[in-house]
Amino acid sequence: MLETVNLSASLDKEEFRAAMEALDLRLGLAQRRLREAGIPALVIVEGWDAAGKGSTLGRLLQPLDPRGFKVHHVGPATPLEGMFPPMWRFWNLLPARGALAVYNHSWYRRVWNEPMENGASPEAVRAAYERIRVFERQLADDGAVIVKFFLHISREEQARRFKALKKDPAFAWKVGAAEKARHKQYDAYLALAEDMLRETSTPHAPWTMVPATDERLRNVRVAETLAAALEGALESPAPAVSPAPAPTPRRTGPLDRVDLDQGLERETYAKRLPKLQQELRRLQHLCYLRRRPVVLAFEGWDAAGKGGAIKRLTRELDPRGYEVIPVAAPDGVEKTHHHLWRFWRSLPKAGHFTVFDRTWYGRVLVERVEGYARPEEWQRAYREINEFEAELVEHGMVVLKYWMHISRDEQLRRFEAREATPEKRWKITEEDWRNREKWDAYEAAVSAMIEQTSSAQAPWTIVAGNDKRHARIAVLQTAVDRIAAALEG
Repeated sequence: MLETVNLSASLDKEEFRAAMEALDLRLGLAQRRLREAGIPALVIVEGWDAAGKGSTLGRLLQPLDPRGFKVHHVGPATPLEGMFPPMWRFWNLLPARGALAVYNHSWYRRVWNEPMENGASPEAVRAAYERIRVFERQLADDGAVIVKFFLHISREEQARRFKALKKDPAFAWKVGAAEKARHKQYDAYLALAEDMLRETSTPHAPWTMVPATDERLRNVRVAETLAAALEGALESPAPAVSPAPAPTPRRTGPLDRVDLDQGLERETYAKRLPKLQQELRRLQHLCYLRRRPVVLAFEGWDAAGKGGAIKRLTRELDPRGYEVIPVAAPDGVEKTHHHLWRFWRSLPKAGHFTVFDRTWYGRVLVERVEGYARPEEWQRAYREINEFEAELVEHGMVVLKYWMHISRDEQLRRFEAREATPEKRWKITEEDWRNREKWDAYEAAVSAMIEQTSSAQAPWTIVAGNDKRHARIAVLQTAVDRIAAALEG
């Protein structure tokens, strides 16, 4: 691919001045319209050392309102960043809707720099390619504009620029041991760049290869490409509002196979509970020593006992090593990002536990049933959630997912008991009663969720919850069994 780039092309001063005057106006207008339309934009700049990435960005951003963009310089992962899945730090650097993020280096370090510098295996590189493709596709599906540039110069041009930089004390620091080593291995890096461009240039996130020998031509090419991409996104028709799918006939689903009559005697519960809690505490310490993170995700009917189960689950854990995150409807800045953004940000670092009281499954439950997400959005979310969990498991995270299940009659009994008990009345709201009226719609959504997202690595555990003692022991026993198996594997 790179052999097709004309590195001898140039632009004279007059052509450059005229082109940039027009492009500056287009970029400024596009940025304002982008903000009004609530479209996020990502600009990725990769390329050779001394290819002019810094000066290109400086010129590109001149006509833009600095309040509407942020520049990220991406270096190797820090020790803290290394304690999370590889894409975690990039989810944390995403722009809000209507904003622009610029990346000087990016997630492409994983497939261009690291194979040479860290000896990443071919298998690790292939996995990184897939993570990148998934990441960019999910963002593009959510409406983001992704513009990627590779600034290309020859080996001889790079050597000439290194020599010029070293002559000036103000810039000599830019040519260090790492830059010199990469220059000596130019051909190997070139082969990696070719693979990177071929593997990750897609219709929704194409690469633009920029001849960077001539500064004026380079700056015009980058500005022209970005202006066209932003204008193209603004001119695209808004997604059509799809009609809600017609109700489907009631059918047998995974919830129908749950025996809700299961119970546990008080004496048996009193014996098993402390033993399981102590064993989970022991496993928590082993996870810390072996740097295995654990996610425990709870979903279930209102009044199904999530809070009680979580309380018993965490009672004996070291509080320095776990966090419980109650999840409500997205609010504020959460609404300006991809629906998975807030969950990526809340993942546990290596060796820690995170308990989610409600989860990323809200997209295919409440947002589906209440119409907060369009049908194409929640239907797409099954795949996105499976990809999300696959990345967590690939990183070594233990993922446990619980659906706390009770009967409709048991829910009514608990609702009425809460209303009749002053100290528990706060637990019951008008929304709970309103949701109950949609039981059948939620039941269909839960069945589809379990069927679409239960995998060998991240299976759903449906907990029979009519008897609270049975449910709490089931939650703890599953956690102990799954975490112990993961540590032994």
